[in-house]
Amino acid sequence: MKKRVLIPVFAAFMIFAGANSHEAEAASVDQLTSSAYKYIGTPYVYGGTTTSGFDCSGFTRQVFSDLGISLPRTSGSQYGQGQAVAKSNLQEGDLLFFNTSGAGVSHVGIYIGDQKFIHSQTSKGVSVTNINESYWAKRYIGAKRVANIDVAKAEVKKADIDFTIYASRGEVAIQLAKALNIDTFDTNSPFPDVKQSAKYAGAVTALNKIGVFTGDEKGKFNPASPVTRAQMAKILVQAFDLQQQGDAPVFKDVPKSHWSSDYIAILASTGITVGKGDGTFAINDYVTLTHLEAFINRAMQQ
Repeated sequence: MKKRVLIPVFAAFMIFAGANSHEAEAASVDQLTSSAYKYIGTPYVYGGTTTSGFDCSGFTRQVFSDLGISLPRTSGSQYGQGQAVAKSNLQEGDLLFFNTSGAGVSHVGIYIGDQKFIHSQTSKGVSVTNINESYWAKRYIGAKRVANIDVAKAEVKKADIDFTIYASRGEVAIQLAKALNIDTFDTNSPFPDVKQSAKYAGAVTALNKIGVFTGDEKGKFNPASPVTRAQMAKILVQAFDLQQQGDAPVFKDVPKSHWSSDYIAILASTGITVGKGDGTFAINDYVTLTHLEAFINRAMQQ
């Protein structure tokens, strides 16, 4: 994958502009936070660099890698990147560094606004923490922002995610609304990033009214973002009001502490999913359009 360079507020991140669009446009830091949040609940593993478990720098490196941006492997090396930022001038996406070992930089996370950062910590795995909590405030070292190109010179590229293969949130809304046969006449969405003219606006609005879709931490819907299998499990359970039916298979990559555990158990108990065939559910894999159709068809039979 070709390395990309970051600019302030990450306006150079490239994603598809719509649910099935093939034209890319510059996107905001929302795509970074969306990528980070999909790993919530992933356990901490010392030296971990995969979705089976991350250490702190393995997590930050993975989030940036998802968007085609290379970071060094360790927190100390990541601290050597970018431009120093005052704590009073933090922006979403800045890397935050801490001394948790007594010997310099030993921990890193990603600032997500409102005095909060997301990181992989030993006690909770990937989770969100307030930067002013006593433990972290005392160990804070500084922040770095990777920013070395001009917005005007940013090269517009196609996204790494092919929405002719994978399902966007906008497309999921459209297909769910059809399956549920709900009225999509009202296109006045409560989400600021869903225009009334968008083809998914009515579906998104209707699904929001019945509690299937809520916004992210900024109140946005993110219609052009992909959907993970864990997120899809929650969406299906809420959309079809599914209930667990007896014991469910246990997937080795879904710890009981993960936020999606109960939703996945419900899908598995009803036969809507059987996992990946290797004993995993692949919670962080993106849902394909083919799997979306299969999931919805099976849910409709319940």
